[in-house]
Amino acid sequence: MKIATYNVNGLRPRISQHGSLRKLLDSLDSDIICFQETKLSRQELRADVVSADGYESFFTCTRSLEKGRTGYSGVATFCKVQSAFSSNEVALPLDAEEGFTGALENSRGFATRNHDCLACVEGLEGIDRDELLKIDSEGRCIITDHGHFVLFNIYGPRAACDDAERIEFKLSFYKILQKRWESLMLKGRRIIVVGDFNIAPSSIDRCDAGPDFENNEFRSWFRSLLVESGGLFTDVFRAKNPERTEAYTCWSTSTGGEVFNFGSRIDHIISAGSCLHENKDLEGHNFFSCHVKECDILTQFKRCKPGITQSYRWKEGRNIKLEGSDHAPVFMSLREIPDIPQHNTPSLSTRYCPQVRGCQQTLVSMLSRRQSTEEVKAHEQSGTSLDEEIRVQGCEQRAKRPILDCNETGLVLDEFLTASSLVQADDVLGKDKCSQGSSNFFGGKKMLNLGSNHMKPAKCTEMKKKSKKNQSSQLSLRSFFHSSSTANNDVKSSSADLPLEHASNSVEGYETEILKESEFNNIVPDQSQSELDACNSSQTDKSKIALLEWQRIQQFMQNSIPVCKGHGEQCVSRVVKKAGPTFGRRFYVCARAEGPASNPEANCGFFKWADSKSKHKQGK
Repeated sequence: MKIATYNVNGLRPRISQHGSLRKLLDSLDSDIICFQETKLSRQELRADVVSADGYESFFTCTRSLEKGRTGYSGVATFCKVQSAFSSNEVALPLDAEEGFTGALENSRGFATRNHDCLACVEGLEGIDRDELLKIDSEGRCIITDHGHFVLFNIYGPRAACDDAERIEFKLSFYKILQKRWESLMLKGRRIIVVGDFNIAPSSIDRCDAGPDFENNEFRSWFRSLLVESGGLFTDVFRAKNPERTEAYTCWSTSTGGEVFNFGSRIDHIISAGSCLHENKDLEGHNFFSCHVKECDILTQFKRCKPGITQSYRWKEGRNIKLEGSDHAPVFMSLREIPDIPQHNTPSLSTRYCPQVRGCQQTLVSMLSRRQSTEEVKAHEQSGTSLDEEIRVQGCEQRAKRPILDCNETGLVLDEFLTASSLVQADDVLGKDKCSQGSSNFFGGKKMLNLGSNHMKPAKCTEMKKKSKKNQSSQLSLRSFFHSSSTANNDVKSSSADLPLEHASNSVEGYETEILKESEFNNIVPDQSQSELDACNSSQTDKSKIALLEWQRIQQFMQNSIPVCKGHGEQCVSRVVKKAGPTFGRRFYVCARAEGPASNPEANCGFFKWADSKSKHKQGK
């Protein structure tokens, strides 16, 4: 079987890049796929990002309300299986857990409620519950039990060297995580840990490692876990590739480190425990030596492909968005892994997540739906459809009120007096209650059907919304005169197609107004047209002046940009975003991608503050 780990730097962008979640998973060609930094909140767990045919998925999301932490981190484990039920596949876990402290509510599944989970997690009894909850609230770990081994999918915290709070959090995270590993190994369990540790263990794993690089407390902690230092874990990639240099899995996006492979190896697979053979106690027999076939970095997932972007300069591509994560996946192939007893998918599977499978219907909602169905059937049997009854009642109500009330429903004369809407009443309603009730208003004449949808209330509401929208948008003087003439022509065309007896009765009250409006439209002064032309000419002149001014400013800025001393090329400007005395200040650096100092094509290291005078004053 094959296990892969991949920091996707946002699951949605990777799905969009590959076309679908299924295509993304298939591209990794693995039985168990572990994603980090999914950047999904619990409310965003929808079928398109968590469900794919042939895969079972397990997610954890950040629950922290701390500023800047919402919709952050998150890990997910996808297991490729033929069946989620009664399966003996190793890829389908026997159990799954969100987090590793047991402090989260429902950490064992969507249908469970473990409020006293701490008793289940041995080795963590003396640690404060609030501290455990804080560790797991950032959504950084999913544990899946596959029978022969327990798999930890982790996303280790990042901590800047001067951020004391995050350094403390990172120390607590790994200290408690190690206690959980030790507790499982005391029970004889085999452990595989995969993910983004945010730790480069040795100098060989970092592009610009200095003499004191390995003295860092987190790097020292990682190496203490390994067999070479007396620990129980094996760094699978380094054990399989002990001498390989420039084997990196992460590159800086801000400096274009991928161009010259200037990165670090912080995505790892480590394993501990005995082998699955009967003579497992023999010397040299362990899970790594007996069952790990291969481990490597999938460099084809890098954004900058070798050989294609060798001449690519970072300054030329700053406005080009490169598709892909800033990490590369790492995979491990296992051999001689037997099947396990039949079992079903754990309750933590997203197939049981309410947002994915939908909410269960209540008894009340089912009865309400049944009652409405019975009412519709009753109307059908009586020979009168529900829509016809609504239309008849609506016609009765409208016939009893004066014509001025039509304005309240949003009806305008220009909108409903059209040739298509003025038809004989007998063609639509016949001699029913509507025609009888309308005799009070129409004086016994046949009623005009206003609108092809028989005066449905929804149509009136739509007209009302349209009317409000038109009122809120500003009209020019020219469009005002055009709209008036258009409305006049509509009414004339409607009156031409209308039968004489109906037209004389319906439009008689509005004839005078329309004539007055028509006369007004025909007496537009010539001065208005000249004023409009002058206004348009003035606007065009202003646009040209603004464009020339902007081009002048751009040219000035272009001439004021310094050139780097290493290549004699224009620099790029950046702004200090780190809190401190220089926060917000602009500076210039070499525009080329970061790379080894020995490479003349790489960044030359040029630096200059944009405001040299301010710098001089600060120096004083």
